[in-house]
Amino acid sequence: MGLLEGKFAVITGAASPRGLGKSMAQMFAAQGATVAILDLDPAAARAAAADIGPGHIGLACNVVDKEACDKAVATLVESWGRVDILVNNAGITQPLKIMDIAPANYDAVLDVNLRGTLYMSQALIPHMRANKSGSIVNISSVSAQRGGGIFGGPHYSAAKAGVLGLTKAMARELAPDNVRVNAVCPGFIATDITAGKLTPEMHASVLAGIPMGRAGEASDVAGCALFLASSLSAYVTGSEVDVNGGSLIH
Repeated sequence: MGLLEGKFAVITGAASPRGLGKSMAQMFAAQGATVAILDLDPAAARAAAADIGPGHIGLACNVVDKEACDKAVATLVESWGRVDILVNNAGITQPLKIMDIAPANYDAVLDVNLRGTLYMSQALIPHMRANKSGSIVNISSVSAQRGGGIFGGPHYSAAKAGVLGLTKAMARELAPDNVRVNAVCPGFIATDITAGKLTPEMHASVLAGIPMGRAGEASDVAGCALFLASSLSAYVTGSEVDVNGGSLIH
């Protein structure tokens, strides 16, 4: 029996081949879950779902569009009858210094990372409350905890810190309905979002700050999300789980 046998999971921003979301989708499916991959590009979402195996769903959804979130959830509930797990993985980053953050940069990064997490959660919360069951996993970042210093600019740190505050407040409010909300804080992970963006010197200095001496893999983060999505973490809510190889021990 898989840890997620018979469960239905929604993962946002999961179409990128080497991304965290795709890795989570694969791991969740391997543990018995039926997965919906939501992404901006409908063809990419469908291809990613098909790649994971038969029975999984790929849907277009812009998480910044509240109506799109509601529509995607309505489609899935109609198709599946229930949704048990939501992973708010959709996110973007920009390596800007504080004085270079223009209004459009702020809007883009805050909207996808923070507003998108809120809208997608709002779309599913009534359903989970009605079922008296659910697990929401939000993806934050070590950047939120240590004030950047990896890749994203200060607006990314702010957005991901916002995700932590939102996670804890949601967890408090939804706990009476047996809906758990937790956050994962990845450190430096080798994914498409960071690929080719770091010079060899930058890469070496990042690794020097990681006691385990290596970049994380997408599967390292996926394993943590699997734990939080499953009944293994039945009494865990409002937590932030660090997946950073020891780069922030606090």
